Amino acid sequence: QVQLVESGGGWVQAGGSLRLSCAASGRTYRYSCMGWFRQAPGQEREGVASMRTSGISTYYADSVKGRFTISLDNVKNTVYLQMNSLKPEDTANYTCAAGVWQVRGSGGTCYPNYWGQGTQVTVSS
Repeated sequence: QVQLVESGGGWVQAGGSLRLSCAASGRTYRYSCMGWFRQAPGQEREGVASMRTSGISTYYADSVKGRFTISLDNVKNTVYLQMNSLKPEDTANYTCAAGVWQVRGSGGTCYPNYWGQGTQVTVSS
């Protein structure tokens, strides 16, 4: 129903920047949020950043606050993740996701229903 295709991963030195893109196609009306997850070898998948499609709410993991920025182009149905000041700890496979925004207080979290194929980000020390 919804297809997500990521791009922009790569290999960078610590302190560098990358910009990930995720283009959605299909029945895009089926989701109310988009976001990024990552998983390193031997680690659990964790949410990195997500955004309500209305643009009024965002979520960032504490580990990336101040360094990563999520943005959404509703016309192009594309979500971006600008990653600055990258650290070796950021090395992981990053996967785009779309799902349902769950309100919690003044913010919330994106619970995915659709997933992209993933793109590798490697940060050298």
